[in-house]
Amino acid sequence: MLQQVPVEDVQRRIQLLQAKLKELDLDGVLLSQNIGVYYYSGSMQNGLLLIPQSGSPCFYVKKSLTRASQETHLETEEMGRFRELGERLRARFGSLKKVGMELDVLPYSIATRYRKLFPNAEMVDCSWDLRLLRSIKSPYELTQIRNAAQIVNDVLLQLPSWLREGITELELAANIEHFFRVRGNQNIYRMRGYNQELALGMVSSGAAAASPTYFDGPAGGLGVSSASPQGAGKKTIARGEPILVDISTIVEGYIVDQTRMAVIGAMSPKHQDAYQKAQAILREVEELGKPGIPWQDLYLRSLEMVKEFGLSEHFMGYGQDQAKFLGHGVGLELDEVPILAKGFTQALEEGMVIAIEPKFTFPGEGVIGVENTYVVTKEGLQSLSISSENIIKAE
Repeated sequence: MLQQVPVEDVQRRIQLLQAKLKELDLDGVLLSQNIGVYYYSGSMQNGLLLIPQSGSPCFYVKKSLTRASQETHLETEEMGRFRELGERLRARFGSLKKVGMELDVLPYSIATRYRKLFPNAEMVDCSWDLRLLRSIKSPYELTQIRNAAQIVNDVLLQLPSWLREGITELELAANIEHFFRVRGNQNIYRMRGYNQELALGMVSSGAAAASPTYFDGPAGGLGVSSASPQGAGKKTIARGEPILVDISTIVEGYIVDQTRMAVIGAMSPKHQDAYQKAQAILREVEELGKPGIPWQDLYLRSLEMVKEFGLSEHFMGYGQDQAKFLGHGVGLELDEVPILAKGFTQALEEGMVIAIEPKFTFPGEGVIGVENTYVVTKEGLQSLSISSENIIKAE
């Protein structure tokens, strides 16, 4: 039997959501995207979950009702014919006047169809409020992320035995993926951003790592083709060049995101110096990252530091391909909130989980950086990543 999401976690989430619905003056929220459905039901079966402002939710399942009823404690019903579903919803929940939906991810055609379920209701985008609610992690969620961090640490301890001159990025990435997969990694890295896709992370070396690409991050990677233009490619890894090992693994749906540097032989003094400066930014942010500080302040402080270092044009990418953030929330998705970027004046709150990743991109040479996943505590940032930050070396 697969592990179930604790019932008390789901109940608590629904209570917090219903309080938010009251605050937003919404009669209910209609969820159909995988993450929203799973977070509030404990099941990722295909269907619609309606959570009213007060009273009990109901999960209308298209497939599989059998499995959904095994996975969630919420009431479940067969979705049945769509044209009859609206009548059933209105009979159960009444004539709702304002209904929230996750319009940041819901395709327009599907959103238009769902509007017909409540023809007289105003449909409101409440996606940001839902993401904020999901940013505060419970002890159960933190345990899964800690377990994922342990697996990442285990793979990094194996890394020197896999590194050799002539190994390709793909071979190295495959070794890491195999290690993760046999330990239960779901191999689906969910992202909320439109057209943002990721497998494993960014395992790339030398100039290939610094290749620009569409992915909203500081490193590119050549990838295997123009149809998948990021991450590990067929390039062979050479002695002395920096190897970026930016990897994630997942336990019970929850992601940890972490970056370490590796090298066969020795890294150049220039790249070692850049790595130390990335660590210095991380140490500074660890000191500042306490509840109440605006998200953007951590990013703005990093910009001040890289200017002092004389590395502004290399920070988080290069030139017009620079990424404009320092860190991002992680959980069931890789790009959750908080977002450490300019314009985000919201304050850090206890229980938020953030991956912070100061990196420097040197065209033709490589990407240098470090990344840990943290939870915000009363005292400040506590690292959930447990791996040594020393550069991983193989002879």
